[in-house]
Amino acid sequence: MRTLLVYSSKYGCTEKCAEILAEKLSGETRLINLKKDKNPGLSGYDSVVVGGPVYIGKINKEVKSFCAKNLDLLKRRRLGLFICCMSEGEQAKGELDGAFPKELLDTAIAKDYFGGEFMVTKMNPVDRLIVKKIAKTENDVSNILTDRIERFARLMNQG
Repeated sequence: MRTLLVYSSKYGCTEKCAEILAEKLSGETRLINLKKDKNPGLSGYDSVVVGGPVYIGKINKEVKSFCAKNLDLLKRRRLGLFICCMSEGEQAKGELDGAFPKELLDTAIAKDYFGGEFMVTKMNPVDRLIVKKIAKTENDVSNILTDRIERFARLMNQG
């Protein structure tokens, strides 16, 4: 099985999660950062996984654009969708549901949130201020949920 795993990452968390996931997927997996390659071809892949960060309730623009441009092709592939966010539970599920078009969410065989990170030391001043005000932290915080990544990989590897 050949899988295309496309993602976009602002401060590196989504990239980390994509790399962890790629190691757990069976068959050949190609990782593509949408900031470097905005239009990767989907032909020749049995499965496609799309992931991106959610900031202030919105998915990264590269991921949103990729999904919009490839909506029909994505619906015809074995599809997985994930987000990285610092929310949990119902709030994270709501952010996942708001991140991708309903047609993709309805056809995805795996969809989940993988936790997130606040890498304050890497942030621009505006993002740092937002995190300080909303999350009430000035320190780097990591909450990557590897159990969710493993469960996602199992679902993608079935069939």
